[in-house]
Amino acid sequence: MKAIAINGSPRKGWNTEMMLESALKGAVDAGAEVEMVQLYDLQFTGCKSCFACKRKGAEPCKCFLKDDASPLLDKILTANTVFFGTPIYFGEITSQMHALLERLSFILMTYDDYSRKLFQGKVDCGCFYTMNMLHEGYETMYATRMKESFKVLQKLNGTVMDYACCDTLQFNDYSKYQTASFDIKHKYQVRAEQFPKDIEAAYQIGRNLCKKA
Repeated sequence: MKAIAINGSPRKGWNTEMMLESALKGAVDAGAEVEMVQLYDLQFTGCKSCFACKRKGAEPCKCFLKDDASPLLDKILTANTVFFGTPIYFGEITSQMHALLERLSFILMTYDDYSRKLFQGKVDCGCFYTMNMLHEGYETMYATRMKESFKVLQKLNGTVMDYACCDTLQFNDYSKYQTASFDIKHKYQVRAEQFPKDIEAAYQIGRNLCKKA
């Protein structure tokens, strides 16, 4: 059993990666072989509309661009479970995550029949979002948007679970940055009291999805 975590944050070792690492620990405890992919270490773009994947006789669900995203797409489609993690910037997933999902979307569809599912396997997915936004704001402003951003995962025929880690700590030392609009005491309190619960939730999602697989 194989589980992959894809860190769509440019900040290594921080909130998003910590959530993904916890999900991978859960996957390991469920018996999975695991791998972490740092999306911002890879060299790739969004879809270039070369249409190589739409040529008659082309291997289905295969991207033919010669860059770092193509082998990652292959890994996604051959994994049992994939965890996607992204911070939310200005209400959107990161640009690198968007580019990857764009590439995934295009190889999973056919112009012959938009309703047809090309992918015949099953991949379970967990999506983790980290953000400065309060949870109430996430529910009213972002939750539907995030589900739409990751809608392509439904074409992988598995379970899709998501989790929002809200009101996150952005710096270890706020005194070094221009942060007058933040209640710093509150930020540290949330880090101490809520973030461990978020980490545990990520662990349980990772463990449960891999046990299911």
